[in-house]
Parts: sequence; structure tokens; C-alpha cells
Amino acid sequence: MAKRKSLIKIKPKKYKVGDIVRVDFIVIHPMETGLRKDKKTGKVIPMHYINDVQFFYNDRLITKMIVWESISTNPYFSINMKITEPGRVKVVYKDNLGEVNEKTKKVKPRKG
Repeated sequence: MAKRKSLIKIKPKKYKVGDIVRVDFIVIHPMETGLRKDKKTGKVIPMHYINDVQFFYNDRLITKMIVWESISTNPYFSINMKITEPGRVKVVYKDNLGEVNEKTKKVKPRKG
């Protein structure tokens, strides 16, 4: 399976335990619906889209999203979560062809 480029950002950049932050996630993925035709060959481009996205905080599932093929290329997902301790955020995403990837980011709350 191909390793896809993806990015997790936590906003604001500075936060402490007890704060609510926004976790943004973007992945480079074609998100093909199976409805477009290749301009050169005229053949239909097969479906290839992310259909499952899971956000974890210190290995605990926070939320799971079931996604359809109608989402745009290079999809962007965003959630809000409460910082309860240092650790890591992990996003696991799967597509309709069985490709599974994940991205992690450290959670480093400041003191006080």
C-alpha cells in the first residue's frame, strides 16, 4: 500500500491541560467518484475514495467518520477535543480499495 502524505495541526499552538483545541487533518488523496472520464482515453476513472476516518487520543477512540466518495480531492477533516494529558493524537484512515494509513502528532500541553 502507498504511504500517503498527510498533516495534523493542533490549534491554538499553545494549550494547557483542560483546554479545548481544534485538531485539523488533511490527506493527499484523489477521492475519485467513479463518475469522471479520463480526458485522453475516454475511459471511466475507477472509484477510489477514503471511506473511514478515526481519531484517537492516547489510543482511545475519540470519533469515527464514515465518508462517501462525494468528498473533494485531498479531503480536510476537523474536530474539537479537550486536552486531558500529554500524549499523542492519531488519525487512521482507510479507503475503498483496502489502503490503510495513519498519522500521529504529539500532544504537549504547557504547564499551568
